Amino acid sequence: MKVLHVITGLAAGGAEQQLRSLLPHLGVRSEVAVLTGRGVVADAIERTGVPVHYAGMRGNRDLRAVGRLARLMRSRRYDVVHTHLYRACVYGRLAARLANVPAIVATEHSIGCEHIEGRRLTHPIRALYLASERLGHLTVAVSPSVADRLARWGVHRSRIVVIPNGVDGTAFGFDAALRRRTRKRLGLADDAFVIGGVGRLEPGKRFDLLVEAMPSLEPAVLLLVGSGSCEPRLRELARAAGADRRVIFAGESLDVRAMLSAMDVLAAPSAEETFGLAVVEALACGLPVLYDTCPAIDDLPPGSAPGARRVAPDRLAAELSALVARPPGRLAPPDALRLYEIRRQAGQLESLYLRLLGAVPTEEYR
Repeated sequence: MKVLHVITGLAAGGAEQQLRSLLPHLGVRSEVAVLTGRGVVADAIERTGVPVHYAGMRGNRDLRAVGRLARLMRSRRYDVVHTHLYRACVYGRLAARLANVPAIVATEHSIGCEHIEGRRLTHPIRALYLASERLGHLTVAVSPSVADRLARWGVHRSRIVVIPNGVDGTAFGFDAALRRRTRKRLGLADDAFVIGGVGRLEPGKRFDLLVEAMPSLEPAVLLLVGSGSCEPRLRELARAAGADRRVIFAGESLDVRAMLSAMDVLAAPSAEETFGLAVVEALACGLPVLYDTCPAIDDLPPGSAPGARRVAPDRLAAELSALVARPPGRLAPPDALRLYEIRRQAGQLESLYLRLLGAVPTEEYR
């Protein structure tokens, strides 16, 4: 079986990292097509021997990318096209239909109640998404919460399947030696209490709440892992708070395990998430987690992840202060993480591909 994964970009975001982690565990021939740019994740994927094709899309209205994708799909004769993220789903599904690909699947990583991929949802955006959804065969929701949102949009339940994101628990296990090396590289003292934030530096992640809390959390250090449009504002907030020397902007990192090992707690104040991959990875690394929204945890039975606590934004600074005063140390990863084992995810996707290829009449699409 030959599968082409189409994704909007390959910078170090959650969906991009998820694709990179998934590819080695899929028992199919995989290739990747990216609409815009290269990005550090593209380089990492290519180093594993998986081909990455570039559509050269220059803007949201660059319809030439559809033609390039369709020609790629025809020439390489993929059995399945699997799209990821909003623009890739819109353009990738259209290209796959034009190229007569037998099975077209999309994974919905980023649909929120009010935003999608960090952009406010509007009627035209929703209408375009629904029109393109009908060009595919199934949409994978990364959590039951996402499945419910899709259904409220108007996607029929029969066209939605829930397959949660996957995490390789062994790949994120805590490593004391890695902690020491990473802290040394970042200029962090061995005994410093490090509050971590992982994700795009965009408004929806609300990392400004962490920066603004730093004056009351002395001598703790804030380590932000990611990049985005909010970085200049966050740096200015740190300077205004007199905490710029205690806020470290690490930028994008492919070695999330190293960064998590260097932390003492993960704070995830985002008000809207589709899954909460950073939270699950942090729990796998033995970190206590304070979060506002995380379907990956909220969809579990109560008490399944005792290391993760939901905290209202107005209580975040106080809860962090209590942890700084009495560091909890490393925790055992919760057993519930086995539900998000990446090999389980890969097996479910492979079964889905096979089911679609068996169910779709070949003559209808060839």
